[in-house]
Parts: sequence; C-alpha cells; structure tokens
Amino acid sequence: MVRLREYAPRTLGSEKVRQFQWDTDSGMSVSVISYGAAVYSIHIPDKKGIVADVCLGYDDIESYAKINTPTLLGAPVGRVINRIRDARFQLDGQTYHVAQNFGRHFLHGGYEGFNKKNWNVEIDGNRVVFSYLSKDGEEGFPGDLITTIIYEVTEDMILHQEFIATTSKKTIVNLGNHAYFNLGGHDAGAEALYEHIALINSDKITDGDEDFVPNGEFIAVGGTPFDLRTPKRLGDLIRNAGPIFHHNFCVTNYNEKTLNFVARMNHPPSGRSLEVYSNQPGLQFYTGYYLPHPPELPLPGRGGTGYRRHAGFCLETQNYPDAINHPNFPSPILKPGEVYKHRVQYRFGVDK
Repeated sequence: MVRLREYAPRTLGSEKVRQFQWDTDSGMSVSVISYGAAVYSIHIPDKKGIVADVCLGYDDIESYAKINTPTLLGAPVGRVINRIRDARFQLDGQTYHVAQNFGRHFLHGGYEGFNKKNWNVEIDGNRVVFSYLSKDGEEGFPGDLITTIIYEVTEDMILHQEFIATTSKKTIVNLGNHAYFNLGGHDAGAEALYEHIALINSDKITDGDEDFVPNGEFIAVGGTPFDLRTPKRLGDLIRNAGPIFHHNFCVTNYNEKTLNFVARMNHPPSGRSLEVYSNQPGLQFYTGYYLPHPPELPLPGRGGTGYRRHAGFCLETQNYPDAINHPNFPSPILKPGEVYKHRVQYRFGVDK
C-alpha cells in the first residue's frame, strides 16, 4: 500500500513551498517539494532493514533557493540540461543567445533555471503534478513553454517521473533530473561511493573538450575505462578514468516509444540497488567531482552533513548535450502542436 500526504507549507519570502511524501509498506518513502519541483529525500531500507536517506539534499528550503546552483541537488533542470556550446544556437536561420553561465557556454538551465522556480501543484490520485510556464525569452529561449513534471511512487519501490512540455514557438527542450544518490546513505561520503558497482547499457560516449562540450564525434567504450557493459567498482573506475568522471553515455538500442534499461548501481555492503529505465538516448554519469574538496569548506547538507567530492553520483537521463549544434545527434527541437515527453523510472531494491 502507498500513502501520500502533504506537510504544512514552508515559507520562502512571500511564497509558500509545498512538500509531499509517499510512504510504502515496503519501507520506501519519497518526499518532493514545489520549489524547483525537486526530490527532497528518498529513504530505502538495507538488507538488515535499516532505513537511510539515499538522496543528497538540504534540510531548509532557503538552501535550495540560495546555494543549490550549480550543484542542483535533487533538482529537475530546464529548459535544457547540460551544455550548449558558446551559449548560442540557430533555428530557421535565426541565432539565439542563451545564458552564458559556464565560461563561454550555457549550462543546466542558465542563470535561473527551473530549479529556481516555485512550481504550481495539483494532486491526481497517487501522483503529484508540478507545472510551470517558462515565458518566451526566458534565459534567451524562444516560445512560451508549458512544462509539467509528474511524480509517482509505487509499492514495488519505483519512483516514476515524467516530463511533459509544449511550446508556442519552435524551440529546443532537453529536460532531466540532477539528483545525487549514495546508496550507502546521503551522509556516507566518498568511501561508500567507491564501493558501488556500476553497470551502464552503452557502447559509446560522446567525445568532447575539456569543458565536456561535445564535438560531434563518438568514442567506442571498448578497451576504455568507460566500458561499463559489465559491472565495475566505482572506486576502480574513478582511479582508472581519472577523478573527473562526467560523461554522456549513449544508450544502446534506445527506443523513444518505450522504457529502455539504462543503468544499474548496487552497494554490496548495504544491499541497496538502483536501476534506471528511460526513453531518452543519453545518460550523463557524474560522480560528484565538483563538490567541494579539502581545503575548501564542504557543502552544508542535510542533518549537518558536509558534502565533499564524490559524496554522490548522478544518473541524468537526457538527450545528448549540445544536440542542437550537431545534426547527427537526436534532435532537441520542439514545435508548436508537438508534445515533448521524457519518462524515467528509478527502481530501487534490496539484495538479500
């Protein structure tokens, strides 16, 4: 059985931030908030029945508003997740200049992306439905974009998420979620992250420069540290691939009309596992390199935890980064009358 409840709203300036939580008989509970339409927490039992929050986050709503850029803990990203080279693109011969917030490039929604908005909310049975109108010209993108994000939790320990968008003008869209996970617990740190076993359904990654902006080419993963078609320990991956593990993996034989197996992570000490299924062609796999590291102060997280480098990993289902500037990539263009749909499932489990 799944129970959905709403907490008393929290105040953020003049706004009321709403929070909802699903509780299941399987021991899983998930909480989301209207600010940024973000995943606030995900509690999962381990093989001994001990429950831990496996999603990095903050206790107070103010931190989501003030310090959650560019880390984006738990947050959906829009209108475009990831990078756009030189913060510009062309549609029908017209050049659009978007937010230049990552050196000379665009990154993760711009200066004030979707994670900085307090979304409207409706409840539809067991589903929480967030909606937001991104107006024509916001962050430089054309068209009024109506975006809906639907969350649902089921008894079989699956977090369902669906992004839906429509536009008034031809535009580009690539929505995704930037939640950080650590199946050892949000406060377990890098040592627990290194114990995870990773499997990714991908035979190639997009090639790119030092800023991880694609150049239009691909690299076959065979014979490289990025070959995760068989399970690998994260500590070994990071040691072999270098500390910056932050790449777009191309999902093998993906089909936009169905959910495809994308990745599996498991944490043997706790027995917790996570499988990701999506209808998107890409997966940004990131192991938290840009979180603070000594001697920097840690990022102040939930329960007094200080998050540092490699405190959590991201599995960001998406279109390829900078897709609009590469005709050989899947198209991110959305036209009036069309409906953008991005579906993803996070299937949690406990290996006995």
